[in-house]
Amino acid sequence: MTEINGQPPILRLSQDDNTAVAVRAISDGALLAERITASSRIPFGHKVALEPIAPGEPVRKFGQIIGFASRAIKPGEWVHEHNLAMGDFERDYRFCEDARAVNILPVEEQATFQGYRRANGRIGTRNYIGILTSVNCSASVARFIAEAANRSGMLDEYRNIDGVVSFTHGTGCGMAGSGEGFDLLKRTQWGYAAHPNLGGVLMVGLGCEVFQIARLKELYGVEESETFRTMTIQETGGTRRAIEAGLDRLREMLPAVSAHKRETVPASEITLALQCGGSDGYSGITANPALGVAADMLVKNGGTAVLAETPEIYGAEHLLTARAISREAGEKLVERIRWWEDYTARNKGEMNNNPSPGNKQGGLTTILEKSLGAAAKGGSTPLTAVYEYAELIREKGFVFMDTPGYDPVSVTGQVAGGCNVVCFTTGRGSAYGCKPSPSIKLATNSAMYERMSEDMDINCGDVLEGASLTDKGRHIFEEVLAVASGKRTKSEELGYGDNEFVPWQIGAVM
Repeated sequence: MTEINGQPPILRLSQDDNTAVAVRAISDGALLAERITASSRIPFGHKVALEPIAPGEPVRKFGQIIGFASRAIKPGEWVHEHNLAMGDFERDYRFCEDARAVNILPVEEQATFQGYRRANGRIGTRNYIGILTSVNCSASVARFIAEAANRSGMLDEYRNIDGVVSFTHGTGCGMAGSGEGFDLLKRTQWGYAAHPNLGGVLMVGLGCEVFQIARLKELYGVEESETFRTMTIQETGGTRRAIEAGLDRLREMLPAVSAHKRETVPASEITLALQCGGSDGYSGITANPALGVAADMLVKNGGTAVLAETPEIYGAEHLLTARAISREAGEKLVERIRWWEDYTARNKGEMNNNPSPGNKQGGLTTILEKSLGAAAKGGSTPLTAVYEYAELIREKGFVFMDTPGYDPVSVTGQVAGGCNVVCFTTGRGSAYGCKPSPSIKLATNSAMYERMSEDMDINCGDVLEGASLTDKGRHIFEEVLAVASGKRTKSEELGYGDNEFVPWQIGAVM
């Protein structure tokens, strides 16, 4: 494209595209390309038409359909909600056609990090003590116990314990004792209770709730131990006694939790949650594909990269099914897409409700456009498995987990599945952090990175200024290894993570 002050004003992502993306804010009448001038002001990160697009014709970005012209669009015209709309079209799922074998490095050649090896062989990147709650009625007591423990000085002699954190939520009662909603909560709670980033766990209940601790222990065959304890407020004698009893149980855990030390382990022990939030028009151009490069590096080193947010791959799922190693995996992804179409319909919503006002201000118009950029986080390696929310992730390689697009709920499911590090891309500047799995924040544009440098770990906006995606992906991969080894992220320094445990709640509240 024509250069202005040494930098092209717009970026065309594929020769098949009939739109390009504004690299900076463009003024009315500015020259964009040969014989194309802007017919109005075009905001940074937004789209401009490169050729005439008739009403009803597909609008393309990334070489894919992102919607259809709702009226005639002229070259040089701003393309957004006023002239671009959703529409149905057939996706060719091409199951398994693009799946290619990955040459996994031998263990002795893999990158390494310093992790905590647990008794069951799983590897942690942090060493927290977690307080889980069976029901919202025990949330305050759990929080009181954690706050008292962290300020009491009891951890002063145990420097390799990262802290005590309470994982509270708003459900656990007023719900059915079986079915989809109960199963989601059960998987989530057990996923955290058994998470390798928790060296010890105390589970606190009220006593009369639907979600009974005793039932969870029976389902998973768990017994009390020096690093797993349970209690209820009613049996203990009320709030004050429950807090005292909880602190006593934590003191008993401290020596066993502190006994865990970091040791050198291969990168194959990293299970990385791939997440994006507060996306903009550059998420799919800078940070997301750079994270995809890092995900490919992790897979090559024998690790696991977990893409999620099903509503945010809607319209791009055919790119993933073509990479599935088996038709079964591809069809399971399509089945989850169909579930979401039904779920939104019966709740009187629609899939295109997903782009938030902030997403749209950042240049994203439809869920199809957002999804194509979001899917770039998954890199290029084969899709080895598809999991339901909070299921334990067992396969290595690139996998998918069915979650909502709402970031705290989505990451909660990924962490419950075993993710021990999170990479979170953002264009608008999402304020987010995670416990017990540290979250690395990746900025999609330099302006936001400079504005929120205290929250962002890596700037990917320099990809627009000439940095290569390969180099940026390598930078992210090296940061993942450093954080897995104990380097604190910006969100950890700020203290995020105590309020970001948000299990997905499905079903009637009764």
